[in-house]
Amino acid sequence: MKHEEISLTTKRALAAALKDAMARKPLQKITVTELIQAADVNRKTFYYHFSDIYELLKWTLEEEALDEVKHYDLLRDYERAIAFIMDYVERNDYIITCAWDAMGQDGLKRFFRVDFQDIVVDLIASAERRTGVTLEADYRAFLTQFYIEALSGMLIQWIQHRESYDRDRVAGFTIRIIRDSLLGILRVDPPRAAP
Repeated sequence: MKHEEISLTTKRALAAALKDAMARKPLQKITVTELIQAADVNRKTFYYHFSDIYELLKWTLEEEALDEVKHYDLLRDYERAIAFIMDYVERNDYIITCAWDAMGQDGLKRFFRVDFQDIVVDLIASAERRTGVTLEADYRAFLTQFYIEALSGMLIQWIQHRESYDRDRVAGFTIRIIRDSLLGILRVDPPRAAP
């Protein structure tokens, strides 16, 4: 077995141990010792892969959800990507709740911002290629941050108020906003700097 395969297998074993522990107790009460015992690895192996439990949590969420979304053609499949993320949150409610309790709303939002970066960059680049329009670099950077903030903020709001937010409406509105605004932006002249 190649080193990369062994490494991935080890990370997945640690992620499974973390998820199992998170189903039983708060993240702050989970120790590296219990994770390495459950995953049958030593402490040195844990720290070779992760600096702490929060980094393992981040990797787990990325591996299971956000990396999957990156495989979609986001301009065509963003509806499926949004549904996938919402399904993941619902299936893994205990993980999201545990992460929320440990990091708070702002911490979780910061986490999502970082991970939405590549997704939004790919979405905008795909839209530029399809329309044949190239945005000015500073406008593209602004637009990227705008969409990251909007998507991470709405995901946090939906997580926090799932009982009162209709999932299909939230997904539908998000899809409509992405489709209409991004393609609309690329069909008109890019904005000029204010005088």
